[in-house]
Amino acid sequence: MSQIDKASRRQKIKDRSRANVQGTQTKPRLCVYRSLSQIYAQLIDDVNSKTIIAASTMSKDNKALKGTKSEVCRIVGRQIGEKALAEGITNVIFDRNGFRYHGRVKALADGAREAGLIF
Repeated sequence: MSQIDKASRRQKIKDRSRANVQGTQTKPRLCVYRSLSQIYAQLIDDVNSKTIIAASTMSKDNKALKGTKSEVCRIVGRQIGEKALAEGITNVIFDRNGFRYHGRVKALADGAREAGLIF
């Protein structure tokens, strides 16, 4: 399967899931984006089109993190979970953004659950 086919496949999955997944202020969408070396997570209120909270491996406090990619993703998941709980958010809708629920995406979700988020 070529790279173009993988990208178009992920886009189709993303479009199908986004038709059903919508975040609100009380129950935002936990959106995950995974690149080759980084991971980004944000809590999004789709009603007001606002990003409530964001965390990634590119943020200043995460630049010095050591470990495997999955371990770092788990830490980022814990961080976004702790930030959400500080804002009073406990329930979220998980949006894997067309990526398979495996590896780094799963590690981020597990870290967010460890922090106390419910999804």
